[in-house]
Amino acid sequence: MSETENGRYGSIARRTTETDVELELNLDGTGKASVVSGVGFLDHMLTLFAVHGFFDLSLTASGDINVDDHHSVEDVGICLGQAFGAALGDKGGIRRYGMSLVPMDETLVRVVVDVSNRPFLHYQVPIIDQKVGTFDTSLVKEFLRALAQHGGLTLHVDMMHGDNAHHLIEAVFKALGRALNEATSRLAGVSAAVSSKGCL
Repeated sequence: MSETENGRYGSIARRTTETDVELELNLDGTGKASVVSGVGFLDHMLTLFAVHGFFDLSLTASGDINVDDHHSVEDVGICLGQAFGAALGDKGGIRRYGMSLVPMDETLVRVVVDVSNRPFLHYQVPIIDQKVGTFDTSLVKEFLRALAQHGGLTLHVDMMHGDNAHHLIEAVFKALGRALNEATSRLAGVSAAVSSKGCL
């Protein structure tokens, strides 16, 4: 676990021929977000994620968005997952499980997470619209898959009901922040991983 006097902290830099990402995450923050990914809609969603998860998140990224947003969105997901892993270390003393139901007008989304070290994504959010503005809505699943894979998360994301694409995705990111905040919160008097195996 990377812990400073200000909280549990992860810092990740990823540079490829397609993207350049620098990300800093404090799990014990107040919801401060400075996010510039080059993908405006993703910036908005990650800001909501940080605010509702009470995470401090700093992100700067550039990528080949002249091609499309795919590489940037996926690589930001990779880096965010790795930052969670770095901040949590052996995952000792955390609640481990988290769940959130978030409404947004006509929409209701449920996110359930197990910080299990067993990456898995179940994503059942049927979005009819292919685009929100210029953002490809299919990239939400790619982002979440990268986050789960590199953060060691079992992640279940379900639409209970809804139809507006913007509302659906916004509810996903808000619920994700709240569920991860619960799952990564500390348990008083517990230092080991919450597992009958003794480790995750």
